[in-house]
Amino acid sequence: MAGALRLLSPFLRWRCAAATKPLYNGQPQRGHRLTPSDDEMYQKTTIHRLEKESHEIMFIEAYNGWGFTINGDKVVGPCAVLPRAILQWNVGTYKDITAESLSLFRLLEPRIEIVVVGTGDKVERLDPTVLKLMRQCGIAVEVQDTPNACATFNFLTSERRVAAAGLIPPPGFRQHSDVAIG
Repeated sequence: MAGALRLLSPFLRWRCAAATKPLYNGQPQRGHRLTPSDDEMYQKTTIHRLEKESHEIMFIEAYNGWGFTINGDKVVGPCAVLPRAILQWNVGTYKDITAESLSLFRLLEPRIEIVVVGTGDKVERLDPTVLKLMRQCGIAVEVQDTPNACATFNFLTSERRVAAAGLIPPPGFRQHSDVAIG
């Protein structure tokens, strides 16, 4: 037993010394402040609320396995949502998304900044050459599952971005009721 204590004595001394040192010395350890300064306390805050009744922008209200509700209109099947129009989009699955099917988004004026592509109930990988072609035309492409693509499109349009969406209804949502977004 005495031999074991002799071997552990350096460890025990260090442990006892560490336990007696205070862990907090009263000085903040962060390089940033956690409270607002005086001039930040009294600045005005503005809030912009996205309303479904806004006729200026497209708003995707709901989706199901058959289609979408956009600005109160029911759209059946895949659709292209443009800044001022809704069109049927001639694709069946993400495998049908080609340079030709995305050509509509390249031809519009004013030029689309970003196209949000909803590929159904899960994110699917698109052909890299198609994405590269869109980038060369100055259009960003965001590929997401359809529920997230709808929400992203709504957010971008609420920020007054020139956005479009190519949406494929998620096949896992074949029930009669719509899934609301927001």
